[in-house]
Amino acid sequence: MQSITSRWLLRVLPWVQAAGGAYRVNRRLSYTVGDGRVTFISTGSDVRVIPAELGELPLLRGFDDDQVLAALAERYEQHEYSPGDVIVEFGHQSDQSFLIAHGKVSKIGPGRYGDQTTLGVLANGDHFGDETLVDPQSIWEYTVKAVTPCTVLSLPQHAFDDVYAQSESLRAHVTAFHSGLQAPRNEHGEATIEVTAGHSGEPDIPSTFVDYEMSPREYELSVAQTVLRVHTRVADLYNQPMNQVEQQLRLTIEALRERQENEIVNNPDFGLLHNADVSQRIHTRSGPPTPDDLDELLAAVWKDPSVFLAHPRAIAAFGRECNARGVYPAGIDYLGHQVPSWRGIPILPCNKIAVSETRTSSIMLMRTGEQNQGVVGLHQTGIPDEYQPGLSVRFMGIDDKAIMSYLVSAYYSAAVLVPDALAILENVEIGR
Repeated sequence: MQSITSRWLLRVLPWVQAAGGAYRVNRRLSYTVGDGRVTFISTGSDVRVIPAELGELPLLRGFDDDQVLAALAERYEQHEYSPGDVIVEFGHQSDQSFLIAHGKVSKIGPGRYGDQTTLGVLANGDHFGDETLVDPQSIWEYTVKAVTPCTVLSLPQHAFDDVYAQSESLRAHVTAFHSGLQAPRNEHGEATIEVTAGHSGEPDIPSTFVDYEMSPREYELSVAQTVLRVHTRVADLYNQPMNQVEQQLRLTIEALRERQENEIVNNPDFGLLHNADVSQRIHTRSGPPTPDDLDELLAAVWKDPSVFLAHPRAIAAFGRECNARGVYPAGIDYLGHQVPSWRGIPILPCNKIAVSETRTSSIMLMRTGEQNQGVVGLHQTGIPDEYQPGLSVRFMGIDDKAIMSYLVSAYYSAAVLVPDALAILENVEIGR
C-alpha cells in the first residue's frame, strides 16, 4: 500500500483527552484591531476588492455598514508595478491606503545608523496605510518597493474623505477605533495585568484581574469513517497463512490515519494551515526556502520550538539553497530516526502539505504540548469497541448475502492554544 507514510505529524503531536467530545481554549482578552487578509475578485485583468473584506483592515474592523463598504470599494484604483518600482517613499505625505492583490513587496525603513532596514515582506491579501487616512498630516515612515510584478489597489485620501463626510456611521466607527487604541494592552494585544515593581516606601499597589475572551473557542472532535465489508467465505477459507479480515482491517485503519493527518493539516475548520494567525504567516524573501527564511520562522516561534514540517520537495528545495550557500545543516537523531535539522530543530517530511500547480508549498514550525501552550492533538479514549486510542471498530452484522460489515471510526481534532505556537512560511517556491 504505497499511500502509507511516516505520518510524523500524528507522532509528534501530544494527544489530549477531549472529554465530552469538545475541548475549550480559554485565552486572555485581546484587543484585535484588524490584522486579516483581504480577498479580491477579478474579471480578466480587472481586479476589485470584495466590499465586506474591507472589514479586515485595522481601521474598519467590525464595521458592518454594507453600503459604506461598497462605496469605499468602488473608489479603489488599480495600479501595476514592476520589480524594483517604488510604491511609496519614506518622508512623503501618506495620502493613500494600499491593498496588495497580487505579488510581493518589501517594506524598507531607516536603520539606527542611517542605513536601510527591511521591516517586512507583504504579499497577496496584505495591506498598509489605511490608518493614515484619518490623519491627513501624516507621512510615510517607510518605503515600499515591489519585489515581483504587482497588482495593487489604492484608495486616495480625497476618496476616503468623500465617504467619511457623507457617512455618520463611518465617523462614529473611526471615533470608536481611536478610543479602542487607548485601552491598556501588552505587546501581544492582550489586556494588561497591572503590576508594580522596583518601588520603595509604601506606594499604592495596583489591583488587577485577568480578563478572558468572552466567547472562547471550542474544538469539537471530527470523525473519519468507513464501512469495511468482507464476505464470510473469505473470512472462513482464506485466513491462513494470513488472516484476511485482520489484514483488510489493518489497511483500512492505515487509510483512516492518513486521512486524519490530512484533515489536521488542511481542514478549513481546525486544520493547522487555516488556523495559523495572520501575524504568524511569513513570506519568503526571494522565493525559494532559504536559511534566512527558516530563521524568520524561528523568530516567530522562539519559545521552545519543537519541529518543522514540510513537503519532501520543500525540504529538498531548502537543501539546494543550503548547498548553494555552502551551508550544510547537521542531521540529528529524532525518535530513533536520522532527520535533517535547522538550528537543532528537526525538519520532518509531511506530504499532506500540498504542492500547488505553480510549484509552491508551505513550511510549518510549531511548538507542541499543553504545558508549553503549544499545538495539541485532540482525541477521546475509552470509546465503545475501541481498537486503537480514539479509533473504534464496530461489528455491524452479516447481511443476507453473507457479507460481514465493520464500521471503522477515528475521532480527532487539533488545537492551537496561543497564536505564537504555530508559524507558516507561505508560497515557498520549490521549482527554482
